[in-house]
Amino acid sequence: MLNQLRPALVLLTALAAVTGLAYPLAVTGLAGLVFPAEAAGSLIARDGRVVGSALIGQSFTGAGFFHGRPSATTAPDPADASKSVPAPYNAANSMGSNLGPTSAALAERVRGDLDALRGQNPGQPVPVDLVTTSGSGLDPDISPEAALFQVPRVAKARNLSEDTLRGLVAAQVRGRTLGLLGEPRVNVLALNLALDDLAKR
Repeated sequence: MLNQLRPALVLLTALAAVTGLAYPLAVTGLAGLVFPAEAAGSLIARDGRVVGSALIGQSFTGAGFFHGRPSATTAPDPADASKSVPAPYNAANSMGSNLGPTSAALAERVRGDLDALRGQNPGQPVPVDLVTTSGSGLDPDISPEAALFQVPRVAKARNLSEDTLRGLVAAQVRGRTLGLLGEPRVNVLALNLALDDLAKR
């Protein structure tokens, strides 16, 4: 019986060493050499302090900042662990809302968001990504249209000209990846950091 078990145990140990140790270490090391910033989480630092990641959205709520897409992520309720509470951009719980088109809660939330956004920029169509959540709940980007829609509110809060902010948004627009994949987009954190830099001048 030992003669039958020995090859199986040797093979199990060898495969575990290769697939569970050698391969992950090699891939991690190669990624760190070839793409050091991306392998470290695409972190963005200012004044020697990490302020966020280019890959994970953040909750900006002030009138003087551009806002990202709504986030449907949740976290355990501190008062009752069997329940959850909204926790925007919770990277430990990436998820969409799973609410369908017949959901009264979804319709009520979208209606409330639409009313608030129409109040900020009357007469302008509200871009869909300002009222819908992404599949991950962590989307760091918005469409250029969504950024431009927010220009009047941010300009008023920061006492800046709308033309200046439109130029800032245009400078932050990233095109399709390889000219083919995805849609033009604006990273909200990068845009807000550029906005802060503009205020310091």
